Amino acid sequence: MRTTVRAAAMGVPIVCVVVAVAIGQAAHRSRARTTGGAKHMTTKATAPKGREIATLAGGCFWCVEAIFEELRGVEEVRSGYAGGSVVRPTYQQVCTGATGHAEAVRIVFDPRVISYADILRIFLASHDPTTLNRQGADIGTQYRSAIFTHSDAQAATAREIIDEVTEAKLYADPIVTEVTPFTNFYEAEGYHEDYFARNPEQAYCRAVIAPKVAKFREKYRARLKAQP
Repeated sequence: MRTTVRAAAMGVPIVCVVVAVAIGQAAHRSRARTTGGAKHMTTKATAPKGREIATLAGGCFWCVEAIFEELRGVEEVRSGYAGGSVVRPTYQQVCTGATGHAEAVRIVFDPRVISYADILRIFLASHDPTTLNRQGADIGTQYRSAIFTHSDAQAATAREIIDEVTEAKLYADPIVTEVTPFTNFYEAEGYHEDYFARNPEQAYCRAVIAPKVAKFREKYRARLKAQP
């Protein structure tokens, strides 16, 4: 286990200190203690007609959700827990790293607007896919970089895009993103949904998510949804 600004905000039990930050998030701590486990389990993801599903893990799901929600062609993003063995895990359980789940997002998208390959290109560019079981100060298998594939075609595309990014030498170190068949996805507790949008002034959001989102917006300006 580890401490991050985010863990402090959620009241997760702490063993070793990685980041020590005082955050006044009593309400979030209370909800983390009293809210039950993940809401809905999916073992066979079925996309609406004409749509596809991507399930991705790239560290903190608050960060990944905030990025993909802004892309044209993405119609829904849900934060949750994927790839583990415990039924209906809680946030605290997943944060121990003992359940085998990764913090992940389930993305429903229109392939006529954005392809699965482009979803993966943006995914690999918007987090560090070279650090094993870690994103910045968030450390543990629950923060691993992973692509949970829903078909043989998705698996082939994932490997092709990883090879493409590797050949482009976008990173100095090897990509360690795992490509693994989808087995399950549990939607996270309700207070995680749209977390960055609802809590932009929270310390972790300001220090970690906001800079990532700003960098993403600058790089992919032409692919963003029109603002109301």
